[in-house]
Amino acid sequence: MRFEPAPSLSGRLTPPPDKSISHRAGLLGAMCSEPVRVENFLEAADTRSTLEAVRALGALVEGNDGEIVIRGTGLREAREPDGPIDVGNAGTLLRLLPGWLAAQQGRSFTLDGDASIRRRPVDRIALPLRAMGARLDARDGRFAPLTVHGRRLYAVDHDLDVASAQVKSCLLLAALTADGTTTIEEPARSRDHTERMLLRAGVGISREGERIIAENVDELALESVIVPADPSSAAFLVAAGVLVPGSRLLLAGVGVNWTRTGFLQIVRRMRGIVLGDLEEPADELRRDEPTSDLDVAHGALEGTTVEPAEVPLAIDELPLVALLGCFAEGETVVQGAQELRVKESDRIAGVVEGLRGLGAEIEATEDGFAVTGTGGLRGGRIDSRGDHRLAMMGAVAGLASREGVEVVGMDAAAISYPGFVADLRALGALS
Repeated sequence: MRFEPAPSLSGRLTPPPDKSISHRAGLLGAMCSEPVRVENFLEAADTRSTLEAVRALGALVEGNDGEIVIRGTGLREAREPDGPIDVGNAGTLLRLLPGWLAAQQGRSFTLDGDASIRRRPVDRIALPLRAMGARLDARDGRFAPLTVHGRRLYAVDHDLDVASAQVKSCLLLAALTADGTTTIEEPARSRDHTERMLLRAGVGISREGERIIAENVDELALESVIVPADPSSAAFLVAAGVLVPGSRLLLAGVGVNWTRTGFLQIVRRMRGIVLGDLEEPADELRRDEPTSDLDVAHGALEGTTVEPAEVPLAIDELPLVALLGCFAEGETVVQGAQELRVKESDRIAGVVEGLRGLGAEIEATEDGFAVTGTGGLRGGRIDSRGDHRLAMMGAVAGLASREGVEVVGMDAAAISYPGFVADLRALGALS
């Protein structure tokens, strides 16, 4: 699809529901013995994979139009399916679900997915789960198909090598049924949706500095979940509003959990105009997911440096930081983001090659990239490599470029932001 330069963007809209929270609501709902109502559940390919997975495990899922009721199996009664569980392209599902399945004693489960999923390593969940007593078999020791054989689990003290909400969440799900108390130490804070949801479900879970402590439980008691608008999806609209001259947007009901607002903080540091009440950081765990309206306007940007400790709080939005850096005065550098190399694609290579093809002065580093701002982008053609975030970055680049951008290599149905093009049209960006 081609995205031409936009005159301006204006209007009010609500971004789609949060994908991370929708995944977790689907999984934890299936782990409960009593029905769980989920409002504003994201209807997208990845989250549909989660619902199909829990159905295969014996949960009943009713409803539509974003409001569903999940009647789960309980923590220890997942059904062994007749064949492999298809996770599609959902990396979150691939990495979280084994934490639950590892404790289903006497049953085996195979997880598989598309070609992209088969390139994404699972050894970072497999190794600590094995330390808890689990048995997992992976292709070449680290790739899907991944088979999980349920066994009795035992608590561990585990230090994460890289701050990863997916790995952390997998181990927290395993901790619910493990004998003893599990502790997980992070090198830096990562998104905490799992901890908040478990706290609301009655789990004995706490934080001491960078350590999360989780007790085992007999059952989960999570009555309902209301999913806020996704800050990662909102980020593409924020970037468009900041970059396209004359723009003014109001984005309603966006989740502002402080472990997800790293991108917004970076934009503000670059002198971007983004007004809203963001949650303040805190040492203790919180139960709820706060929301705020975001008022966004075009303005001049300054380059910045994103430090490694900031990366986990903005991991999905870092391609947009590179894009903003193309338009900013000075240099923009991202450090400590090697995790981007094992996303749906090698996002460091994809961002650098993609933006360079549009006229950017950008260089890759081992753990990130460095951009020298030139005041804008010429435009051209960008290959998204089948990665939805690179595709949407290319779309925003086209709106702010001088000549427009053609985005190739992406099935629109696979984009995690349903209605992305329709929302751009509603804001006046597309004719």
